[in-house]
Amino acid sequence: MAFRCAAIGKAVPLCLGVFALILSLLPLEAFATAGKWVAHDQVRLRLVAAGKTTTPAEGEETISLGLQFDLSPGWKIYWRTPGDAGLPPTIDWDGSQNLSGAEMLWPVPHRFSLFGLETFGYGDEVVFPLIARLETPGEPVRLKANVNFLICEEICIPYQDQVTLNLSGGPFERTAHAFLIDNYKGQVPGFGAESGLSIEEAALIGTVEAPELQVRVRSDLSLEAPDLLVEAPPNFSFGVPVAEISSDGREAVLRVAALTGPAGGVLEGKPLTVTVTDGLRGIEQGIMARFTAPPVEAPKEDAMTLIGILGLALIGGLILNLMPCVLPVLSIKLLSVVGQGGRERREIRTGFLASAAGIVFSFLVLASGLIAVKAAGMTVGWGIQFQQPLFLAAMAVVVTLFACNLFGFFEIRLPSSIGTAAAQSGGKGPLGSFATGAFATLLATPCSAPFLGTAVGFALSRGVTEIYAVFAVLGLGLALPYLLVAVFPAIAGRMPKPGAWMIVLRRVLGVALLATAVWLLSVLISQIGWQGAIIAAALLTALAAVLWWNHRRKSGADPSSRELRFATPIAVVLLAVATIVVPERLGQKMDSERVSAEAWLPLDKPQIAATVAEGRLVFVDVTADWCITCQVNKKLVLDSETIAARLAAPDIVTMRGDWTLPNDEISAYLSEFGRYGIPFNAVYGPGAPEGIALPELLTVDAVNEALAKAAGKTQAGG
Repeated sequence: MAFRCAAIGKAVPLCLGVFALILSLLPLEAFATAGKWVAHDQVRLRLVAAGKTTTPAEGEETISLGLQFDLSPGWKIYWRTPGDAGLPPTIDWDGSQNLSGAEMLWPVPHRFSLFGLETFGYGDEVVFPLIARLETPGEPVRLKANVNFLICEEICIPYQDQVTLNLSGGPFERTAHAFLIDNYKGQVPGFGAESGLSIEEAALIGTVEAPELQVRVRSDLSLEAPDLLVEAPPNFSFGVPVAEISSDGREAVLRVAALTGPAGGVLEGKPLTVTVTDGLRGIEQGIMARFTAPPVEAPKEDAMTLIGILGLALIGGLILNLMPCVLPVLSIKLLSVVGQGGRERREIRTGFLASAAGIVFSFLVLASGLIAVKAAGMTVGWGIQFQQPLFLAAMAVVVTLFACNLFGFFEIRLPSSIGTAAAQSGGKGPLGSFATGAFATLLATPCSAPFLGTAVGFALSRGVTEIYAVFAVLGLGLALPYLLVAVFPAIAGRMPKPGAWMIVLRRVLGVALLATAVWLLSVLISQIGWQGAIIAAALLTALAAVLWWNHRRKSGADPSSRELRFATPIAVVLLAVATIVVPERLGQKMDSERVSAEAWLPLDKPQIAATVAEGRLVFVDVTADWCITCQVNKKLVLDSETIAARLAAPDIVTMRGDWTLPNDEISAYLSEFGRYGIPFNAVYGPGAPEGIALPELLTVDAVNEALAKAAGKTQAGG
């Protein structure tokens, strides 16, 4: 017995020694909740974890980590938007195991002002909170973070380090680092209601040429030193804000001037991210740069600019009569002329003046709608109503009613407002002429004629007065042919008197309008899918069938009872309303980012600069299914043998932006060129890094010339 005890007494120290040796040979990091420091003379960094294991805390689906920097005095690293200089830290998790992804959060930065340069970053110490998603929560994870960062004092030094951390499985238990991570997570703008800050208003003030951003912020605590950081698209920057703090310290108004780069541009309509800070507190909010009130009146010398724009608007409106979008309305215009044969000059003049008034009035209504949308901070643009399924369905109803009227299915005024306008399509009376002009305007809006894009872009970047003035002159330009006949009514009066020949003409033109309805339904497919479009087509067919049946009933030898006389218009109204409302409800909402054609990449603004930096060209095409001019450009120019072969060359990257559905990124991209409508094409290259905008109507020569100019010395030397 004594022997056994002695043996055991000798074995225990031996086992403990072996166990200690094994522990000494294991990497300590395998059992740590903080990775090893990677140290340099100016900075050291490591990964830390809020939990000892990979099991998320109760109520969470992710685990909380932190990238910790400890900097020597005077040295700093940068925020996600560094300002006038610097680069933000980036992390590559390649080589990690059981990690699905990780989001890096950015605590409130400090402003550093030096030699007129404004930068944003961190000194002394900072922990970037990391929200990590695991492939299998609760299982061990091996983290490898390849960190690229720039550290600066009087000089700047780039570093590329790898920091690691291994966590085991098991129940959740907080670590000593959890408080540190939570502390910096509370400094992330938008995290933690305890910040007590709220942005009450953010808008542009001043002039379009020299705008300022004004932000009003409210605080639950007394404000000490509020600051404003603005993240804007390239070519725009912001200086140091001026803060006016209220007497009780709970509210402040911050104003900062917007600075434009060498390429110029208009700030209004651009997306911005504003971050208001006060010490370690912060709040951020994404906004669209808008003037809440009309901009301050521009200098008087701009009056000549406005006069020039109005001249372009007049020419653009006149050319709009020849654009493909307006061709479907040719039947209405033609009937407006041929229907005047033999009539008195006074009647002819009145009818055409009414049509011109309908056009101008509709343009003013469009201007009012765009002003309201703009004031609400939403995207504005020429023809954007064609992005709405309700509008397309309503236009299909109106076009179908016009066609049925031309076919002779009805000659009476229907009780609905749509039916009233349709019944007057032959130009019978001032009301019918007015409706004809208004309808022509609505179908003209998907087109962007030469000079029209410049005029609309100028108007939508200015105030209410300029918008109304430009749109009124655009309407006047579109109405010029009607006004010409009104001044010289003999042009229409000399047409042959209406007779049997007009029946054939009306049917031919009715078929043209039915083709327009089919086109509208084809656009509807891209917005609510095939199911919704088929429902709309079926309802329109039923509407036309009711009108045809009623026409046959009335012309028959034994007409039906009097009740059917009221049943027909009721059925037409119900079918019209159903066509507008039902398809969108039952259809499928389509994705706003549709896949481009195989040879075209989706529009990617950041990728354009990277491609140009490689010495290659980028050709951008912004199009939409409802833009007929866009389809003409594709058919006659972009898909032509010469241009298609050039665009397929290895030195050219083609990108296409689809604006069939609302897309804020495309709207912001167009506004960078002062454009608010399509078609739009641009070419980028070493010789034109900011892009060359092409005319609305493309030609082979214009595309080749732009490509050569964008290539610069590269192509010139070839």
